[in-house]
Amino acid sequence: QGQLVESGGGLVQPGGSLRLSCAASGRIFSPYTMGWYRQAPGKQRELVATMTALGITDYLDSVKGRFTISRDNAKDTVDLQMDNLKPEDTAVYYCNAYNNYYAPPHDIWGQGTQVTVSS
Repeated sequence: QGQLVESGGGLVQPGGSLRLSCAASGRIFSPYTMGWYRQAPGKQRELVATMTALGITDYLDSVKGRFTISRDNAKDTVDLQMDNLKPEDTAVYYCNAYNNYYAPPHDIWGQGTQVTVSS
């Protein structure tokens, strides 16, 4: 029923900044936990940042202090502000919406957007 579409990826230099956006549709956004995940070539997908419907956040240790997740329920969007980017941040970034109230839980993924950090 729901759909997530990411945008804002691209090529940046180490130390630079990038802002990713995720647009949601299908009445899934406001009650869900929203998150950003990433997957680098040859590596497992990992959680980067999440925010619950009440605004509680969680971050991957290696991005704390550099990345900030935010959501705008009126616009059905969730953003990831990425500062002081490092080459190891290079990955495809995916937007996620999760709600375990349902059986089975609702777990919705976007198609991903490429982030490349290189000089």
